[in-house]
Parts: sequence; structure tokens; C-alpha cells
Amino acid sequence: MSNKYSISDSNRANKQSIDQERHEILQQIEEWLEIPMLVLSFVWTVLLIVEFVWGLSSLLNAVSTTIWIAFILDFMLQLLLAPQKLNYLKHNWLTAFALLLPAVRIFRVTRIIRVLGTAPGVQGVQLLRVLIRINRGMKTLSKSVSRRGFGYVVTLTLLVVFTGAAGMYVFERNIPGSTLTNYGNALWWTAMVMTTMGSDYFPKTSFGRVLCFLLAVYGFAVFGYVTATIATFFVGQDANDDDAEIASEKSIKALQAEIVALRKEIQARP
Repeated sequence: MSNKYSISDSNRANKQSIDQERHEILQQIEEWLEIPMLVLSFVWTVLLIVEFVWGLSSLLNAVSTTIWIAFILDFMLQLLLAPQKLNYLKHNWLTAFALLLPAVRIFRVTRIIRVLGTAPGVQGVQLLRVLIRINRGMKTLSKSVSRRGFGYVVTLTLLVVFTGAAGMYVFERNIPGSTLTNYGNALWWTAMVMTTMGSDYFPKTSFGRVLCFLLAVYGFAVFGYVTATIATFFVGQDANDDDAEIASEKSIKALQAEIVALRKEIQARP
């Protein structure tokens, strides 16, 4: 029995060692591909905006497809090296779905849906593409910049504004009475929504309203973060000013030193 248990423990230890090695290799590969994947993610998002607003040429379409294939290879490599593949898929199911969606465009499924007259289905696919590109950019950006960093929030917000504006333009450009008849207007409208200032125009399409709601929720959350960051900056500036109403770090330390000296003097008295 002891030999059986020792063999089982040895196998378990070997498996843990192999899993650890694979995990380290996976982390190393992610570090190597961090910047290239970040660049490709932003290029892929820019190509989506170009496609929605102006359309893609054959060259740009080939570039978009090549980037998509690169993402698939990257995902398959990480899946292959992942110690627990089911757990990896569980935490990256949205990424896997995002890699399947471009096949809709490549295999002309969207065109078939349009021919059948189901425009909402086309707009639904377009909304998913907008959200997935934003999610892709968010994921790759978070690997390079701290999620709590101000630079991360600013970059992500710009990504959301430009991509969201392209989505709103696609949804609302052909609606009677719409003011989002060009990308510039859609970009201005999206920026106003993101700053919680709002606009006189309200989306008419169902998917336009869904996207508008998501942009407003994101804008509300980011506006609070930016306000708190700016307030913290000014409070910090005042804290470093000896003449400010807020006690500076220097004055607090001086007060602490006086308290310590006074305590020692009291203890020294008989």
C-alpha cells in the first residue's frame, strides 16, 4: 500500500511540476506578445470604424482578416499551453466568441441575412462587433497598463468614444430626422453622451438605444472616476502647500515630532 501511495504522490508531484512549467511558459509568451497584440487590437478596431463609415478596400479587408487569423493563432497557442484547458475556456469564452464572429462577415452570412430582409439581425451582428472590439481592446490594454491607472481609463474612453460613434452612425444614419448623418456628428454626439451632458437627439433604432444606454452607463462611471482623480490631484497640491487650509505632510510630521518630544518630557519628570 505504501508503494502505491508513493507512486500516486510522485505522479501528482510530476503533474504539478509540468503544470507549473507550462504556466511559466504561457506567462512568458504573453509578455512577448503583449505589445504586438495591443497594436493589432487597436488596428483591428480602427478597421471596424473605417468599415462602418467608409467601407473597406480589398487590401484593408485582407489586413483585417490577417489580424483575425493572428488572434486565432494566439488564442490556440495559449489554450494549448494552459494547464487547465476547461478552466481557461471558462474564463475566456467571450474571447473565443469574438474570434468566431468575423466568420459571419467572411462567409457572407450577414449578406444572406440582409437578402432575407432581417435588418435587425444585421444590426444585432454589428452591435456585437462593436462590443467585442471594445472588449478586445480593453483586455489587451489591461495587460499593458494598470486597470487603476488614469492613462488606462483615458485610453479606454477614447476607444469607446470612437468605436461607439461608428456604431451609432451605422444604426442611425438612414433614420428620418436623424442628425447622425456623418461620422463627425456621431462622434460629437457620443462625446456629449460620455460627458453626461446629453444631446437633443435621441436614438430611434432599438440597437441604437441599447448602444446609447451602454455608452451612458460607461460615461457615468468614468465621469465619477475622473472627477475623483482631479479632486485628489488638487487636494494633493494643497496638502503640499504650507499656507493652505489643508494640513501639509510636512506640518503633520512636525506635529507628530512635537507630540513625541512632549511625551518624553512628561515621562522624564519625577
